[in-house]
Amino acid sequence: MEDIQPIIARREVTTRILQAFHLKADKNLGQNFLVEESVVNRIAKATELAPEDTVLEIGPGIGTLTQALAMTGASVVSVELDKRLIPVLQETVGVYKNVRIVQGDILKVDILKVVEETRALCENAKRSDRIVATENAAQEFADDAALTTAGSAECSVNNNNSTAPFKVCANLPYYITTPIIMYLLEQKLPLERLVVMVQKEVAERMIAKPGGRDYGAISVAMQYYTEPKIAFVVKAGSFLPAPKVDSAVLVCKRRTIPPVDVPDEKIFFKVVAAAFSVRRKMLTNSLKNMGGLTGEQVKAWLDRAGIDGTRRAETLSLEEFAALARTWEKN
Repeated sequence: MEDIQPIIARREVTTRILQAFHLKADKNLGQNFLVEESVVNRIAKATELAPEDTVLEIGPGIGTLTQALAMTGASVVSVELDKRLIPVLQETVGVYKNVRIVQGDILKVDILKVVEETRALCENAKRSDRIVATENAAQEFADDAALTTAGSAECSVNNNNSTAPFKVCANLPYYITTPIIMYLLEQKLPLERLVVMVQKEVAERMIAKPGGRDYGAISVAMQYYTEPKIAFVVKAGSFLPAPKVDSAVLVCKRRTIPPVDVPDEKIFFKVVAAAFSVRRKMLTNSLKNMGGLTGEQVKAWLDRAGIDGTRRAETLSLEEFAALARTWEKN
């Protein structure tokens, strides 16, 4: 497959594709096309894919990362919001029998359905004797891809918690990075590994430890749900057009068990949000936002949790936030 398909992650190839389809990066969608082959290969490697795996790609663009994921042999489902890019993707990665393209908003798509659907379709394709590089196979893929657009798939899928684990790999637009990641984690999906390229400073906030200026509510959430680490930094010049800041590839291994004992996750994250609602204030003041508490009520709560009220939210560990959640009493 590598022998017949040009590598998309090259500046000259990407430029040629964009010109052929009369496309320009849409600033409103945060589009920047990756044109560094070594970076694309490192991202695919960080996802740790095997042929038996299924990976969900968010925002495939013109198929740059999709191609690298496909070459691992894993089943790939790529969800693209921009309708203009669907015919481009059918042209650039349509030859790969282990790839399915879904047009839709990742925040609205039935993720379990498209993952299970892709797994079934790709396994059937792998078992067949078809030669994907032929003209007929490419056309058959295009027909299949048209059927798998959001809301139009005809494959019957068992959409429940029995779905086998899958992985996520994405080059996320800066403007919607956090909402997408948190949506994926909060859905309680059988997601075992999340590899995303995000703005470098956002990645640094997600892995930040207590006591630093980068530590905040997103740090707590990411470290509660996953074990995040920055795999490597990607310079702005690796994109076309080049953004104004560098990016970083964040690798997040999903935790099977939370790192702290939290009887009620909603209360836990409500506490975190209240504590960070006014970063410069002491906990005795910021925690009043937990529900209109008086100073006396906040002090009694902090005493139950064994936490000094003169501290600020950025100094608290996950365990201390959990202690606040465990000792919370609705007033």
